[in-house]
Amino acid sequence: MTTRFTRHAHVEYPIIGGAMFPCSNPELVAAVSEAGGLGIVQPLSMVYVHGHEYREGLRTIKRLTQKPIGLNATVEKSSKVYEDRLKRWIDIGIEEGIRFFDTSLGNPKWIVEKAHAVGGTVYHKVTERKWALKAIEAGVDGLIAVNDRAGGHAGTLTMLQLLDSLRDLGLPVICGGGIGDENDFVAALKMGYDGVMMATRFIATEECNAHADYKRALIEAEEKDIVLTERVTGVPLSVIRTDYVEKIGLKAGPVARMMLQHRQLKKLMRLIYALRSLRQLKQSSIKGNRSSKDYYQAGKSVHGIHTIEPADAIIKRFIQKAEAELIG
Repeated sequence: MTTRFTRHAHVEYPIIGGAMFPCSNPELVAAVSEAGGLGIVQPLSMVYVHGHEYREGLRTIKRLTQKPIGLNATVEKSSKVYEDRLKRWIDIGIEEGIRFFDTSLGNPKWIVEKAHAVGGTVYHKVTERKWALKAIEAGVDGLIAVNDRAGGHAGTLTMLQLLDSLRDLGLPVICGGGIGDENDFVAALKMGYDGVMMATRFIATEECNAHADYKRALIEAEEKDIVLTERVTGVPLSVIRTDYVEKIGLKAGPVARMMLQHRQLKKLMRLIYALRSLRQLKQSSIKGNRSSKDYYQAGKSVHGIHTIEPADAIIKRFIQKAEAELIG
């Protein structure tokens, strides 16, 4: 089970527990790492959903596992306040011993420089080749290929199409999306991926403190129930089709669409969406709200979710299947 990724991240198995808003609670992050994968901290979840002072939250994870963890960094310039806060989170993360960074959206060059200065590693999320080339220019060490089966902000290419477009670039590539069971995991490794990133699958675990309604929704959902909506963040987001999602529709309204297409106004519109939607996502996912305003983020990996179990059991099953088929 040794790949370029496991060597970069200093972990046993090529499995990343993807960062999730609002579901990445410290106990889940620690459980994935303790089981031999790499748990990723999502700072917004840590502080604003789960109520931890950021540094103390990192130390809580370190008390639960001595194994490596990673840090998620969404690089954007929506506001000076956010930029300054992200820089503090990165600095504190480095001070607390984090050496693996998962970045997305904007130019990660400044994070690469900070990480490399302490012997760290940066993997950047991409949905197509042109973004991979920009990330390589910034000096990243690996790519997380977000495909059309992912939860959250999914890509448009299939697992194989996206990997084929990136193979010649020379960096490790992680499969981001669609990994719901051990067969998906083995298929990704056989294609040539250096590992997988799973998020939706780890929500339905004992360690994740998402509400029972959310976990039940994942177990009940089928692949056909996953739809893309623009009504949460202004950018297509993978969610489970619920009565509420049906009611409000999947497309942004005419005024919002006009603002989202405007070079300067799009940041304002996304901020409006974020302020309105983050509370709603938290309410549905953590506190439970299976009634009028359900937003359950999920990818098409729901096809492989049939029960709630410990993160360790999931990882063990995946590795046993891979060892039997790829090594055995």
